[in-house]
Amino acid sequence: MTENLNRTPYELMGGEATVLLLVDKFYLYMDTLPEAKNVRKVHAESLAGAKSKLFKFLSGWLGGPDLFVQEYGHPRLRQRHFPFAIGQLERDQWMLCMNKAMGELSMNLELKANLLESLDQLATHMINQ
Repeated sequence: MTENLNRTPYELMGGEATVLLLVDKFYLYMDTLPEAKNVRKVHAESLAGAKSKLFKFLSGWLGGPDLFVQEYGHPRLRQRHFPFAIGQLERDQWMLCMNKAMGELSMNLELKANLLESLDQLATHMINQ
């Protein structure tokens, strides 16, 4: 267990391959779940750009390569999301998709719970309506 103390969440969850899988599953749910229709409407018709940005953001946020910062600068998440109407409904739908996607990943349950709690707080912070 001591060896895990110096490892980042990115490493503990499986690195790039797992983060890519998480993002793919997340957007699959967003694109197909009727109960995610409001949050899906906030996105462009093609989800390719959103997938790329979320992967790059999560990579750095989880302690892996800081790809988002390298390409776009500081995330300034709240500021970057101001152009989009995000209310409690969109936030809850975003978390529904993230919960379902995370539920499909094989990882330590405590790590998964901690990540979901942090993502939940992050999603709440994006509410601007």
